[in-house]
Amino acid sequence: MHKIARHMAKELEKGQDVVLATIVSQSGSTPRTSGTRMLVLPDNDIVGTIGGGIVEARVIQAAADTRQSGEPLLLAFDLNRKGQQDDLDVICGGRLTVILEPIISTPVNINLYRDRYLYLRQGVPSMVISSVAGKKQAAVPLERCLFTRGSITQGSLALPEPVLETLTRLAAKQRAPFLADVENRQFLIDPPFACGTVFIFGAGHVSLQLAKLTGMVNFRTVVLDDREAFANRKRFPDADEVIVLENFENTLEAVVIDSDAYIVIVTRGHSHDKTVLAQALATKAGYIGMIGSRTKRNTIYNALKQDGFTQRDIERVHSPIGLGINAETPEEIAVSIVAELIHARAVATKG
Repeated sequence: MHKIARHMAKELEKGQDVVLATIVSQSGSTPRTSGTRMLVLPDNDIVGTIGGGIVEARVIQAAADTRQSGEPLLLAFDLNRKGQQDDLDVICGGRLTVILEPIISTPVNINLYRDRYLYLRQGVPSMVISSVAGKKQAAVPLERCLFTRGSITQGSLALPEPVLETLTRLAAKQRAPFLADVENRQFLIDPPFACGTVFIFGAGHVSLQLAKLTGMVNFRTVVLDDREAFANRKRFPDADEVIVLENFENTLEAVVIDSDAYIVIVTRGHSHDKTVLAQALATKAGYIGMIGSRTKRNTIYNALKQDGFTQRDIERVHSPIGLGINAETPEEIAVSIVAELIHARAVATKG
C-alpha cells in the first residue's frame, strides 16, 4: 500500500484525478485475493496490479469512464461461468468483485491522502472510511474521512459515534479493504492493518540492497546504524526512516517493536550483532533474523545462553538469515532475505 499511497498523494497534489480499484470480494481460484488494490492514473498507467490479463484490462478501461463521470462502479467477474471464461480468456475459475473509486483532486482529498501516506511512513495506524450507497443502489462513495488515534482527523464524512464504534470494531478484525453494512448504510473501509515494519540494523552493502526490495513489497522500512556516513538519506532515499544511533547498546529505545515488526540484523561485526540480538529477543517482534555463518551463529547463541537466554529464545531466530538459494552477492543475499520476510508475513497474516 505504501507505493499506491505515495503515488495517490503525489497525483492529487498535482491536480490529477485518479481511480482506485479494489477487490472487495473473492472466492475460488483468482489471480489476486480480496483486498488487492491497483491505482489507475490519468494516462491509464497503473500502480500495483489486481492480477493482470483481460480482467485487469477491463478494469483499466472502465476506470477511464469512472474518472470522467465521477461515479464509482462495481464490476463482478464470474470466472467459473463458461461464457465469461471464454470472453475473458481465463482458466483459473473463481469469482471476484472490484470496486472502482474515483478520487477527485480536491483540497479535502489532497489533505486526507497526504496524511494517510505520512501515517503509513511513520507506522501510525490509520483508517479511511468511505460512505457508499445502500445495497440496492449503485456503489456511490459520497464522502470520506481519515480515522486515527481514536478520532476523525481529515475528510468531510461525519459519523455518529455508535456507527464509528461499529466500523472500528469491524476493521480491527480485518487486514484488507472491505465493504460493511451498518444501520442501512454501506461503507468501504480501508482498515489500519500494517504490512509490517522491517528494522534493518546495519547500513552496509547488504542493507543498501535490502532496503530497496523491502519497499517494493510493501514493508515499511527503517534503517539504523551508528555511522552517519552510512545511515543517511542519500544512501537510503526509499527508506521510510533512517536513524543514526549513538551506539548499538540501547538501540531499541529509538523504535517501537511489536508483533508486526521484522528485525533484520546485518551490522558490521559479530559483537554488534550479538548486542542487537540480545535486545531483539526481549521484544515481541514477529520475526528476528541475523546474518552470518553457522559457526558465527553458534558462537553467538552459546554466548547468549551463558547470559541467561533459553533454547526457546534462540529458536525464534532465523540464522543464517534468508532462504537457502546459495546467495553470494549483496543483491542475492537481499533477495533471499526478502523472500523469507514475505513468507513470514504471509504465515502471520493467515494465522
